[in-house]
Amino acid sequence: MPKMIFVNLPVADLAASERFYEAIGCVKNPQFSNEVAACMVWSETIYFMILTHGFFSTFTPRKIADAEAATEVLVCLSFDSRADVDAVTEAAAQAGGEADVRPPQDMGFMYSRAFADPDGHMFEPMWMDPATVESGPPA
Repeated sequence: MPKMIFVNLPVADLAASERFYEAIGCVKNPQFSNEVAACMVWSETIYFMILTHGFFSTFTPRKIADAEAATEVLVCLSFDSRADVDAVTEAAAQAGGEADVRPPQDMGFMYSRAFADPDGHMFEPMWMDPATVESGPPA
């Protein structure tokens, strides 16, 4: 079995969050979804578990962070092209998120933008030149 990552995120409105994550390219797995949680599949090994605040609270004794006031995590997602980075950022904005929560970054060999989901969780879609992936960034 491959190593997998499950990013658990507390959300205020499960239905709105499901629509948002579908808009940015996830597919809902109904087998692991119900009225308090949805499993949103990003890839064969990466899943976003979006959980109502009440259900999320059963997994931790700590207070849920206010993602609008503080950044608890920045999730970087890779894409095949600059155009794909732009498209997912625009899709995020159209689906109730906030696009360009910081200025886009263009280093030539790498391009990224940033958006927040409806609850303020931060995402950074990025593209990196495949040659750079092989050889490393320029000096």
